[in-house]
Amino acid sequence: MKIDFNDYARGAGLATDLVNTAPEVRRIAGEALAALPDLRRFLDERGVDAELTADDLAEVHELRRELRVLLDAEDEDQVAEGAADLVRRAGIGPLLGRDADGRWKWQVETAPDSPLVDELAALTGLGLLGALRALGHNRFRHCASPDCEGAFVDTSKAGRRRYCTPDLCGNRINVANHRARHRTT
Repeated sequence: MKIDFNDYARGAGLATDLVNTAPEVRRIAGEALAALPDLRRFLDERGVDAELTADDLAEVHELRRELRVLLDAEDEDQVAEGAADLVRRAGIGPLLGRDADGRWKWQVETAPDSPLVDELAALTGLGLLGALRALGHNRFRHCASPDCEGAFVDTSKAGRRRYCTPDLCGNRINVANHRARHRTT
């Protein structure tokens, strides 16, 4: 796998999405990655092509816990060190490669025999490092919904994102606010 340095939004988004599959995030929904088919669907929806093994699910759950610690970290140095550790798990160093248009770009390549969890660690680690450098630690946030324990990295241009899953958490708040306004009239 070759991971572009400049595509931090993909890796940070994957880290966010993975952390928010945990059962403690949305208690009612429970574990979103309960079985290998769930993990397969999760990866497919995010464009990650990988052969799954029986060990992958437990290893991805452990990576999810490591990522949560980084997203919750109050110290940006802890984020930088932890994300760099994730990159080192499968990354074999930076290289200069060409994109589809023939332009040069920096990439990190993973070792050919890297297991899925280490490739995901490298991808998410680079995403977190890129977001930290480009956007700052203040973009690592907790969901503003009182019913959600989610976390996310706000990679939006404006930097005003408030919910881990705007279509879900944001809509719930908007519907509740709408109903409350109409009850009082």
